[in-house]
Amino acid sequence: MSRIELFAPIVGPAGLVTDPAALPPYNTDWRGRFQGDAGLVIKPATTDEVAATLRICQEHRIAIVPQGGNTSQCGASVPRPGQGEIILNLSRMNKIIETDWDNDTLTCEAGAVLADVQNAARLGGHLFPLSIASEGSAEIGGVISTNAGGTAVLRYGNMRSLVLGLEVVLPDGRIWNGLQALRKDNTGYDLKQWFIGAEGTLGVITAAVLRLFPLPHARAVAWVALTTPAAAVTLLGHLRTRSGERVTGFELISRMSLQLVLHHIPGSRDPLNHEAPWYVLVEMDDTDPEADPQEVLSRSLNEALQSSLILDAAIAQSESQMNALWALREQISEAQRLEGISIKHDVSVPVSRIPDFIEEATARLETQFPGIRLVCFGHVGDGNLHYNLSKPGSQENAEFIRQTPAVNRIVHDTVDRLSGSISAEHGIGQLKVDELVRYKDPVALDMMKCLKQALDPLGLLNPGKVLRATTE
Repeated sequence: MSRIELFAPIVGPAGLVTDPAALPPYNTDWRGRFQGDAGLVIKPATTDEVAATLRICQEHRIAIVPQGGNTSQCGASVPRPGQGEIILNLSRMNKIIETDWDNDTLTCEAGAVLADVQNAARLGGHLFPLSIASEGSAEIGGVISTNAGGTAVLRYGNMRSLVLGLEVVLPDGRIWNGLQALRKDNTGYDLKQWFIGAEGTLGVITAAVLRLFPLPHARAVAWVALTTPAAAVTLLGHLRTRSGERVTGFELISRMSLQLVLHHIPGSRDPLNHEAPWYVLVEMDDTDPEADPQEVLSRSLNEALQSSLILDAAIAQSESQMNALWALREQISEAQRLEGISIKHDVSVPVSRIPDFIEEATARLETQFPGIRLVCFGHVGDGNLHYNLSKPGSQENAEFIRQTPAVNRIVHDTVDRLSGSISAEHGIGQLKVDELVRYKDPVALDMMKCLKQALDPLGLLNPGKVLRATTE
């Protein structure tokens, strides 16, 4: 019996993609770095269909790759070539199941697009605070499976902090209904945490209960120029001292990052008249419509200017100006893609060590690879930096890209020395499997392997992601 014949009775014609012309978007990751060759995509419409699909896979020893919006930056959501894997795409399961405004929760299926969840919460006067550049296509199951962070982690936390309950189909087809909308449940292990950040290797998330927050009614955004990352860390402490939890976003941006956006993104404009080596994008907001976060931000930045902590600042005077400033930050990844391939890193260190990391890693890289371009940006408030490197000429850059292992070693060794993480919010996927072995605590790695073996002893669920496949 063919694979199509196995799964067609479960999901029907609408749930199968077999046309070779339609398969490439499912088989190719967002960055174009990983290319799979799955000849079959299964698109279930219900949790029961997911469960039946996994039971068939278990019975016939078919490896399967869970997939949402396919916005992974580490190759977690596409199959490995030559392995006979199929894709389980959850995009048809996109319903908002329930909203409970008094409990500040929203329950949705895993295929719900992040932007749609944000809008559903907003219509009820609430906020779902996770905000990432791919929110128009990223799906809830995927952002949970990668423990996505984004620009508001400083105030609201990453997905681990935003998920109250999950429904998960285990590799053998059993359904775990953990959709409790509780903030306190002390009845044993917190099972949902096993699946948050597991990148689909332990189970398939089919639905989730998400935490909501009061909708802010007043906000202020500023673009600030400064000389060093150390000044940015000091400025963050200054602003939080003055305004507490009102600081929602605090993004560090190198001059090169801004230059790429100005060059590649039509309509982009430099907010300030003079260039600076570093910038931060600051947002404050307040749920009180009578509050004036702009006055607080203006006063705090004026103090910083008087003490020479910052060089200059532009404070947005309208909603459109706020959005334009944020667009400069959010378009960096797209501008980098248009510029060409680079060696990307998604790392974290303690906030206090951010200046040390940038200084040490950059100095070592410039010594070994003269002429490199640093595109560094990220979420200073949670210690997460996107530290990306390239060279300006295409031929020179091609040679530099071939040095990726040596570049990674310098960056990751520096991160490790500063007690950081080689993956802050993008996950491990296929990209960092070997790096995880090198840097993860051996005991922690053994515990992860034990959990994988207990839940997926045949190694059929997203093999070769996070952990090396059992056949390797």
